[in-house]
Amino acid sequence: QVQLVESGGGLVQPGGSLRLSCAASGSIFGNYVMGWFRQTPGKEREFVAGMIWNSGRTDYADSLKGRFTTARDASENTVYLQMNSLLPKETAVYYCALNRRGSFDYTASTRALWGDWGHGTQVTVST
Repeated sequence: QVQLVESGGGLVQPGGSLRLSCAASGSIFGNYVMGWFRQTPGKEREFVAGMIWNSGRTDYADSLKGRFTTARDASENTVYLQMNSLLPKETAVYYCALNRRGSFDYTASTRALWGDWGHGTQVTVST
């Protein structure tokens, strides 16, 4: 079992930036995918970004490419999500999660592959 703990959320003005962290306790192996998700009340959780641990290959939701970046510090077992030019509609609880099958997919049929989740960190984009 891997425990994931997110941090770095808070209040930011529209157009501002935040960097979220996700610290993992436990072993992270080669093709595991560390992913970022977000959820607002009344909406389904959505995929934001992900990284394959050993290769560093990344994937992003189409609407976020160019504004969000995920990176890792292998020595600290930590992944980061740098978020720039934030919009009020991006107010949400942001979660990190682990997929041991090496896939970025997050659909009704693949959600169960994301077996480990953090408790989330609140990001509020507002004046």
